[in-house]
Amino acid sequence: MSDVDFSLVELSDEDREFRDELRAFLKTVVTDEVIARDRRTGENFDEGVHLAFGEAGYLAADFNDEADGGFSRLRRRLWNLEIGRAHTPWFHWGTTAMVARAVDQFGSPELKEEVMAPALSGRIRLCLGYTEPEGGSDVATCKTRAVRDGDGWVINGSKMFTSNAQNAAYVFLITNTDPSAPKHQSLTMFLVPMDAPGVEIQPIRTVDGDRTNITYYSDVRVDDKYRLGDVNGGWAVLRDALNDEHGTVERGADGLQKVAAMAEHLVLLAEAIDKVAALGADDDSVKYRLGRGIARMEAAMSTPDMFGRVANAQTMRDVSLDLMDIQGAVSALPVDAHGAAADGGAEYVFRLAGPTGIYGGTLEVFRNMIAQHALGLGRPNYSPPTKKP
Repeated sequence: MSDVDFSLVELSDEDREFRDELRAFLKTVVTDEVIARDRRTGENFDEGVHLAFGEAGYLAADFNDEADGGFSRLRRRLWNLEIGRAHTPWFHWGTTAMVARAVDQFGSPELKEEVMAPALSGRIRLCLGYTEPEGGSDVATCKTRAVRDGDGWVINGSKMFTSNAQNAAYVFLITNTDPSAPKHQSLTMFLVPMDAPGVEIQPIRTVDGDRTNITYYSDVRVDDKYRLGDVNGGWAVLRDALNDEHGTVERGADGLQKVAAMAEHLVLLAEAIDKVAALGADDDSVKYRLGRGIARMEAAMSTPDMFGRVANAQTMRDVSLDLMDIQGAVSALPVDAHGAAADGGAEYVFRLAGPTGIYGGTLEVFRNMIAQHALGLGRPNYSPPTKKP
């Protein structure tokens, strides 16, 4: 791991103007009503906000490289920071951008024409069809089948945790096109229209109140133009998207990239700590616990890549529990409940902490990645223990 540079970044007058314009835009678009509705519904998405960003050109600027008219690296960093600080319902733009990159790289000319401009203008969204009901985090163990049928394909199967499917126009779907082949050589990726006959979306509420979905595909017919990459070559299409989701992409030397996945959630944790501390922390044990929580949070926010992914989620789980315990029973009241203290911040981050350790792969998966790829340990052995004779 290279040395981390903690030097300050000096903003030019133009970059300060960009930051100030973005802050003003966010205040106009991400209103208190938007934030309250997002907490209440668990959608993590607001169509009005999304369309406003698209119309203002921010989505295209975030997607494109600077040479193609997109943000500079510094402005992209400012963009990500301000988006988080404004509590923008925003998780699903990352998904849309991730899939759009795969379409741009592997899609047919007809598919690019159909998808790219509407996605970057905010008019459509794209979701992920990875996990299966019995597949866990190993996406390569795919049972959803795609079978050739003339010039197209017929797809049958189901996917769990297809978040934002209810707001998406297409799903980035992993299918198995050769069950007899090794699992990483049997996958083919499709971009399936969500309004195709045979697609069904069934909502699921998580323990923290978020909305996700299980999606069913029953004799769904799609044209071959919706295939991304080669037949049975889906792992090559999927690999970059998985690295993007896991936050394990190559880092630039300027230090301007997002430090780690889920770092924006710690902004919410920091605000909750401040609000609990403002209630009064006269007891030495409370001061100690708040100080310990702040130290852990600062350390996590400075930890990069997959290490930071684990540190962020685990810190959020542990420290939010401390905040709940410090406040006592009143901490269970949400922000808009009568008698809620500290604006209900502890209750919200406590609920959010659970799925933060699941989004984009569970903490157990990331710990295994660290063990194998960073520490050089062997693959986990999940076989049952050997019975003694």
